[in-house]
Amino acid sequence: MAIYQIVTIGDDILRDKAKKVTKFDERIYKLLNNMMETLIKEDGVGLAAPQIGVSKRVIIAFKEDEDKIIEVINPEIISSSGEECGEEGCLSVPGKVGLVKRAKDIVVIGQNAKGESIQYKASGMFARILQHEIDHLNGILFIDKVEKVEKY
Repeated sequence: MAIYQIVTIGDDILRDKAKKVTKFDERIYKLLNNMMETLIKEDGVGLAAPQIGVSKRVIIAFKEDEDKIIEVINPEIISSSGEECGEEGCLSVPGKVGLVKRAKDIVVIGQNAKGESIQYKASGMFARILQHEIDHLNGILFIDKVEKVEKY
């Protein structure tokens, strides 16, 4: 396994729309495993493939109620409700945090590493992480939605 370097703001890949995954082979398993190692090393709660320089619609996110990291390939939010404002930061935007409004509850569909359909109903922090990572796949950073950026 390998630990990737996190791509930071200013790199064009963070502003591009990531490409849909169409092949579910050994390379996708390797990508997911390396993303997992990178996330753990960086002590993050979520990671999108563009953040490591890979233009693929792949995310991983910490699901605290199960104390595990989940993987979603080609994720889509199919429903959302409610709204809440919470503090966010980003491995690709080091040293900055801010308050971002997000849907409180969402339903995400996508695929697992085998290409099988999966679905997650998410609320609270898990919903926030998923929305943040899916934004990355569309070239959107949290600082584009933040009410006020603060440095830490």
